[in-house]
Amino acid sequence: MPQNNTLKDNHANSELGGEEWPWSKAAKNPAPGLASLQWTPGPLGRAIPVGSRLDVGALQADQAELVPKAETKLYHRRWLMLFLFSAVSASNAFMWLQYSIISNIFMRFYNIDSLAIDWLSLIYLVTYIPLILPVLWLLDNRGIRDVVLVGSAFNCIGAWIKTGSAGPNLFPVTCFGQFMCSVATVFILGIPSYLASLWFGEEEVSTACSIGVLGNQLGIAIGFLVPPILVPNVDDLDQLAHHISIMFYITAGVATLLFILVIFVFQERPKLPPTQAQATARSIPPEQYSYTASILRLLRNKPFILLIITYGLNVGCFYAVGTLLNRMIIEHYPGEEVNAGRIGLTIVIAGMVGSLICGIWLDKTKTYKQTTLAVYFMSLVGMIVYAATLNLQHLWVVFITAGALGFFMTGYLPLGFEFAVELTYPESEGTSSGLLNCSAQVFGIIFTICQGKIMDRFGTLAGNIFLCVFLLIGTIITGLIKSDLRRQNANKLAKAAVEGQMSGQDYGATALITQPQTPPSQA
Repeated sequence: MPQNNTLKDNHANSELGGEEWPWSKAAKNPAPGLASLQWTPGPLGRAIPVGSRLDVGALQADQAELVPKAETKLYHRRWLMLFLFSAVSASNAFMWLQYSIISNIFMRFYNIDSLAIDWLSLIYLVTYIPLILPVLWLLDNRGIRDVVLVGSAFNCIGAWIKTGSAGPNLFPVTCFGQFMCSVATVFILGIPSYLASLWFGEEEVSTACSIGVLGNQLGIAIGFLVPPILVPNVDDLDQLAHHISIMFYITAGVATLLFILVIFVFQERPKLPPTQAQATARSIPPEQYSYTASILRLLRNKPFILLIITYGLNVGCFYAVGTLLNRMIIEHYPGEEVNAGRIGLTIVIAGMVGSLICGIWLDKTKTYKQTTLAVYFMSLVGMIVYAATLNLQHLWVVFITAGALGFFMTGYLPLGFEFAVELTYPESEGTSSGLLNCSAQVFGIIFTICQGKIMDRFGTLAGNIFLCVFLLIGTIITGLIKSDLRRQNANKLAKAAVEGQMSGQDYGATALITQPQTPPSQA
């Protein structure tokens, strides 16, 4: 399979230090159909370094050598790729919470304590951290099809292993099956923004990313709703084992069907790129891309580092709430396992609506920082209200406050992905998303364990206040992130090139921009 480089030419990158990419080589030998954004040395022999900041106004004032615009096309099958991936992601996310939402039932069935059940969810987070960098390397070198294929294979294998664990003495088997499913998560979780950039146009890329994230949330929603229905809290262990076995076999059947569909249907990328930015990505020779250098550049990008922290805080809180929801509800409303699942469903359904609305809003307005900050602040408000009303002994109030919390907290997920792509352009979307998710796993582990211990000792209110404190910190840090929308700047340059070509002016988003006044500063 050809290597798939997702680096895109960066005309607005101010955080990459003084390290320059060998754009001039790419521009001297452009492949057919390459984008117009190819950089070459100018009349004075000076190329614009990656660290330079450009805007359309400055571009129009400088001389430029115009390169023919690449052909782009949107294919109808892009929606099939997106929805198939979303289904795989949903299947995997369902298995994350199928234990914790009925934790009291599984504790009795396997004769284990609450921490052991929590680890069946936490294993998803723990596995992600050491495996994400190798998977990102695989994504950059083998492409999205191989990564999704391997992820769906692990998901299918894990699901079938769990079918053999429906017995009171088979807890180690279910742990191994859950571990295999957690490996699949590493291959799946960071794909939405990458898939959206590969297949979707400039005006729909944020919506497509939201739909990709929505697939994961749909699986979580089903994970909240279905297990309490399929596995009722019966006293007879043999009957309980039968119900658990049915749930496991249904899960395995769905995972197998999706694996087969990925084999025969899922494609690497369209023949023609959807945008000029993606066309530029294809122009970069594979030998000129260094995965290690890409990681190091991202770690030197201060706005992105701040986003990694804030994303981890927000999503880590969501992981903790999702994992411990059953314990929170049962403590205040004994015997309400089914309603605990419905409350979780409400959180995720509201979050799915929030994700979709946020994605559409970003495509229309491109207000990445403002929207991210507003949604983050409302997540904090939602968490405060949820914590304050959980013990009022009115379940309908909990449904409302939990729904509001989910709308903003889950709606934040695609915002973080898309904001990261803007801040890190031209780096791989998969790499930036993977680092965001790694942060979320780390904070998710810490928050889940700490909140669980706090709840055991001081009650649910103290545990929720613990999360509110960190959401407040995340809101403040989000306000400090510099809004450097590099992908949007690059698309503006491409449009300026087309307009300049049509009007006969000597400017555009080009292979060369000459600036003879001063030499570039080196970071």
